Amino acid sequence: MSDTITKSEPASGRLKSAARGGRPRRRKLTFDRVTFFLAFLGIPLTVFVLFVLYPFIQAIYWAMTDWRGYSPDYNFVGLDNFTKMFEDDVFLKALRNVALLAAVVPLVTLTLALGVAVAITLGGPSKGPVRGIRGASFYRIISFFPYVVPAIIVGLIWAQMYDPNAGLLNGMLNKLGLDFEAFAWLGEKSTAMPALMFTFVWGLVGFYAVLFIAAIKGVPGELYEAAKIDGAGRFRTTISITLPSIRDSVQTAYIYLGIAALDAFVFVQALLPNGGPDNSTLTISQHLFTTAFRKGQFGYATAMGVVLAVVTLVFAALVFAVNRLTGGGEDKKAKAPRRKAPPAGIESGALPAGAEGGAR
Repeated sequence: MSDTITKSEPASGRLKSAARGGRPRRRKLTFDRVTFFLAFLGIPLTVFVLFVLYPFIQAIYWAMTDWRGYSPDYNFVGLDNFTKMFEDDVFLKALRNVALLAAVVPLVTLTLALGVAVAITLGGPSKGPVRGIRGASFYRIISFFPYVVPAIIVGLIWAQMYDPNAGLLNGMLNKLGLDFEAFAWLGEKSTAMPALMFTFVWGLVGFYAVLFIAAIKGVPGELYEAAKIDGAGRFRTTISITLPSIRDSVQTAYIYLGIAALDAFVFVQALLPNGGPDNSTLTISQHLFTTAFRKGQFGYATAMGVVLAVVTLVFAALVFAVNRLTGGGEDKKAKAPRRKAPPAGIESGALPAGAEGGAR
């Protein structure tokens, strides 16, 4: 029996060291491991450095020059372009406009998309198991349809809808008895930005509704059944179960929508190519395009692009920070209970005194 106790000591020692959080032994670098890292890490990292990181660093350099775009001659001007930019009232107006778009468009779009997704997946009869409404597939297709249409086409369609003389919107409002005769939705400073935001929301809400539908279908049905038994209504179930369960999807969607709003160009160029009345809808992308290709100030335009990239990164960092501060990203997996240590003097594989006879 003493031999058994002696042989089991190394195994028990390894178990104890692992339980105490000891470092596992490092694996040796074999040919298979090296080729795996090169194929699945080295190649993507090389592509990222060459086509993302290096162009961004190059853009920072060109932003410190007075390059005209069509000439090899240029002068290094340091931070003059950035100083000029923040003294430019037009650029500051464009910066405020994209900040407003980034604040309103994601919030409204995702709220509507979540409402549509919940109605389609959980809006069925209140009696019986929790299920979606009838014809859910049809509603998914209808809601997704605007996203299938190219953004430039959506912008041109709504430009015709907002037309003050022959637009469908004014015609419908006049038929309802409202006085909107020759009202220029895109020509008034008070309505140009709301009209642009509505076009954004209309064109994007369907895609995020389908995204949330897929995320909600991954939530265990037992949670909804338990909430239903406890008497929770649809709104309470959405706030307490659905939204926390698809939190990561909401975060990803918010970042994508925020980037789309900050980088708004296609919708704005189709609806208001000149920046709207008193530059009320001018975006940084529009101002950048005009500065580079109409004024020939590519160095100054590149500086605008660098600032826009930094603003986008700050926006994404804020979304991650808010999500983390409000409880997102926490490890929700239940920790396995710790095994109780054996009584003193008993090692793994050893029998307590007096138990040999019983074991035999």
